[in-house]
Amino acid sequence: MNAGPLTDSRLASIVALADFEPLARGVMAAEAFDYVAGGAWDEISLLENDAAWRRRRFRPRVLVDVSGVDPSTTLLGASAALPLAIAPMAAHGLAHADAELATVRAAAAVGVPFITSTMSTRSLEEVAAAAAGHDRWFQLYTQADPGRTRALVQRAHSAGYGAIILTVDLPRLGYRDRDRRSGFDLDVPLGNFPETTGPTHADHGRDGYERLDEQRLAGLTWDDLATVRSWTSLPLVLKGILTAEDARLAVEHGVDAIVVSNHGARQLDRTPAPIDVLAEVAAAVDGRTEVWVDGGVRRGLDIAIALALGARGVLVGRPILWALAAAGQPGVERVLAILAEEFTIAMALLGTPTVDSITSRHLVDGSVIGT
Repeated sequence: MNAGPLTDSRLASIVALADFEPLARGVMAAEAFDYVAGGAWDEISLLENDAAWRRRRFRPRVLVDVSGVDPSTTLLGASAALPLAIAPMAAHGLAHADAELATVRAAAAVGVPFITSTMSTRSLEEVAAAAAGHDRWFQLYTQADPGRTRALVQRAHSAGYGAIILTVDLPRLGYRDRDRRSGFDLDVPLGNFPETTGPTHADHGRDGYERLDEQRLAGLTWDDLATVRSWTSLPLVLKGILTAEDARLAVEHGVDAIVVSNHGARQLDRTPAPIDVLAEVAAAVDGRTEVWVDGGVRRGLDIAIALALGARGVLVGRPILWALAAAGQPGVERVLAILAEEFTIAMALLGTPTVDSITSRHLVDGSVIGT
């Protein structure tokens, strides 16, 4: 599971995020690769997540002064070099021995937020220490024992995380054919649960999928948001919203941002791609809280599309792990550099010198191409 050697020149020759996937397949264990790559059931939504972005068409404006394009923005009030954060993903150690430490350092080098998963290989404290002073947020899966959930939140607060990203679309694990065929159950070291490591793990520990199932046992509901808020003053973000109805409820419950997401198509198959419902959700929110979107972001063009449809920013997932597997921290930095260059060029060609100047008028109105 160690990255093969990639010279600086070889890394620089990679020009698209998709180029990293075959490199990752070549160095990761087959079952680990399938765990990262796979979706739920027939993977219809997995394919749709990627395809939905490509159906949009731009309306570029000309004779706009774009001699000084600025792709920076703020997310939750903190500066970001791009309207982008690295999505929470479990067990970066499946891709590279340096795990989340390499990923968070790459995020810090580029200047975008990093979201640490509850299911991270390295502990949330180790991740925080690896990029002290850099913006990072903590993704929370609630535990069957409320005391354990509270401890995770308070550990994140104490370690200097800037927000809690509560995943709300996992009342139970989706039906994942690839993992069932391979027998993969995320039975790997998890830094935030030290009892899952070591020689006695088989006797009393729980594998990663059992940890995920604890959210089902916790029975998370809207009423629980107040309890989570009572544990910390950090901003609270809900990840996993796909409808206007839930977006309105999120606003009514005072959340600081929502992520339009179908969990990378790993939960309920045959859901729409998040980008296809982003405009609906953004309209329901009506500027009362920040809206982000994930699911299939593969080009800097996708960032522009997301902003035009009402998002404040995007979360990028699988390509980060492909690059981590292929080249460690330099690989992740290369992914972010490609996205930055693509997005900046797109802004200039759209006639939008700032991210706030990208609006719905920069997309073709009406039906999406190919639908």
